[in-house]
Amino acid sequence: MRRWDQRSVLVVLVVTIALLAGACGTSPSRPNSADGLTSSSPSASPVAARPVELPRGGRTVFPRFRMVALYGAADGGGLGALGLGTPDQAARRLDQQADTYARPDRPVLPVMELIVTIADPSPGPDGCFAHATDIDDGWRYLRAARAHRQMLVLDVQPGRCDFLSQTRRWEPLLAQPDVGLALDAEWRMPAGAVPGQEIGTVSAAEINTVTSWLADLTRRRALPQKPVLLHQFTPDMITDRDALASPPELAVISHTDGFGSIPDKTTKYRALTNPRLHSGFKLFYTQDKPLMSPAQVLGLQPPPDFISYQ
Repeated sequence: MRRWDQRSVLVVLVVTIALLAGACGTSPSRPNSADGLTSSSPSASPVAARPVELPRGGRTVFPRFRMVALYGAADGGGLGALGLGTPDQAARRLDQQADTYARPDRPVLPVMELIVTIADPSPGPDGCFAHATDIDDGWRYLRAARAHRQMLVLDVQPGRCDFLSQTRRWEPLLAQPDVGLALDAEWRMPAGAVPGQEIGTVSAAEINTVTSWLADLTRRRALPQKPVLLHQFTPDMITDRDALASPPELAVISHTDGFGSIPDKTTKYRALTNPRLHSGFKLFYTQDKPLMSPAQVLGLQPPPDFISYQ
């Protein structure tokens, strides 16, 4: 009789547990929202993704920020101040330089301007008289820039090849929200010309093919506005300048390049400033005699939006 009682109790317990499990709907095979499946509840709605911003906030470059850059290649400093030391060391020096331009009414956004396509005195395998650097260097500098809330700008010296073909190879980096572009017309060589032996030139039409492509890339990926520098230190370095396009996705900058005395540099800046574009100004640590102070640079008319140091 005692054995029967124990068996009866066991049966009752098993049946009770089964009934409770069915009532609670705890079957492990039932999908729920934690599985990443779409809920059928009419109250459920997708959460809108927050638009990506620039490293120090916002989605447009100007007039919120003044940009201050170090220029160079990842070559140990041979082509400019950016290449001295490690990328992180360069980022720290850049922060120090940029801080000299910070004003209460206009914060600075520091920029690493990295030469990624370098003009050469020999044709190379593709006949461009230029070579692309290792893209891994670009990623290294971008990581350092991000650690300091800075931007990266890729500088292209295309040699005898066109700017668009030499720029598109950098699309993986340019597709990032904190990477801009610089086109260096000094190194856009006509047929038969050799970089370093004469000054290059480019048409507004060729530049517009690049800015149109980059604006489309920026728009399709919903990226923040990108700075685009147009380096120039002679009037004919960029021809038909009035035809230069300025898509809203880009902040196109007429960047006055070249070293020299303060009177020479200020005269050149006045002559090359394009009222249709943002203004830029370049300084050389060792070749400018003397080096202009931040107060002198900001005293230029108009005060430059983009200031770089080589």
